Amino acid sequence: MSASDAAPPSAGTHHGIPTWVVVVALSMLLGLQPVTTDLYLPALPQMQRALGLTPSLAQWTLSVLILSFGLTQLVWGPIADRIGRRPVLRTCLSLYVLASVAATLAQDFSIMIVARMAQGATLSGVVMCGRAMVRDLYEPQDGARMMAHGMSGLGVIALIGPILGGLMATHGGWRATMALLAVSGAIVLAFIWLRLPETLPIARRQGSLALSTLVRNWAGIGRHPLFRSYALLSASTYGGLFVFLSISSFVFIDVLGISRTLYGMVMASTSLAYLMGTFYCRRTLSRRGLQGTVRRAGWYPLAGGLYGALISLVQVSTDWSVPAWALLPGLWLYAFGHGIHQPCGQTGVVAAFPHQAGAASALSGLVLSVVAFAVGALVSGWTALPGWAGTIHPLTLGMALGGAVTARVALHRVQRHGLIPRTA
Repeated sequence: MSASDAAPPSAGTHHGIPTWVVVVALSMLLGLQPVTTDLYLPALPQMQRALGLTPSLAQWTLSVLILSFGLTQLVWGPIADRIGRRPVLRTCLSLYVLASVAATLAQDFSIMIVARMAQGATLSGVVMCGRAMVRDLYEPQDGARMMAHGMSGLGVIALIGPILGGLMATHGGWRATMALLAVSGAIVLAFIWLRLPETLPIARRQGSLALSTLVRNWAGIGRHPLFRSYALLSASTYGGLFVFLSISSFVFIDVLGISRTLYGMVMASTSLAYLMGTFYCRRTLSRRGLQGTVRRAGWYPLAGGLYGALISLVQVSTDWSVPAWALLPGLWLYAFGHGIHQPCGQTGVVAAFPHQAGAASALSGLVLSVVAFAVGALVSGWTALPGWAGTIHPLTLGMALGGAVTARVALHRVQRHGLIPRTA
């Protein structure tokens, strides 16, 4: 990797903001999402037993967070386009900390569900502002590289999070993992409050929050083929990953019999593969552009999914007692491709909308979250069916389906409609 590939665009300052501040802020804002979804996964079976839940009910603590995350972006996106990113970030991060405290203290399923919905609702504004901030400061090609830098920081956070979550669950119980979310939110809030200035110039702010205006804006964004291509890319690659997030703890801990700490290491290994994908993305963007990078990455989730499907086929045919390590190569391939497709997809959805980056980011987030929620509901029912419960197949075959859909979008739709005009 050359020095030019490794360095963020416009190193030094940009619009008066030190580049390191943008990179750290972006890493923290985007990284809070995997912290919220991944950190407690090693403790999910533990929480299920403590609150007297079935495994499918325990999975809903993740699904409702994702649905709330998607729906409320339609609120935060227009508000951030109207009043700026900084007030929305301060409000959402403060409320996120309070919601995390409520989740830590929850005594039953109903309180936990409400707390997780509140976490999703506030997290949505945080992540949406992070994505929109890149379009505020950079043109699409530089923005894609900056997004990849932020995603690399996210990858480091995602790498550490599951290991820490496994240790916290083992030595402090599931409530300790939830308490760590409150601490993480407070750290991000302090950095944003003290170091990150406003990134949206007053001249580019939207003038109206009237519902009719918002609906027209969303309709215009949704009709744009560039937006649809990259929104589908982000949603499809995350949909396959969400299969892993929603049931992997039960598969690895309850079905394959590994410890919570070791499961945290499994999660960390997939995060490392994701991190390597973001590095590859940064290097490839400068040579092949957004479309070419997406095309090259399209084969990785497909290969990872087919590997998992093959494991299932062999297991059914031979009654093989599958060891946990046998699933890892497929997971690594999928995560590597996800590390390329996510920064490309999240850059592509806002590329054509410099004056509506918040609304475009929010609408893309809604699409992603609805897909993830549907996947979670499907997988929850799937794992409860006779013959499927207590097996690896919902995980391996679900990710195989996600890999096939992602490859179709990356290799066909994005190649047809995903060219970003130089004037975007």
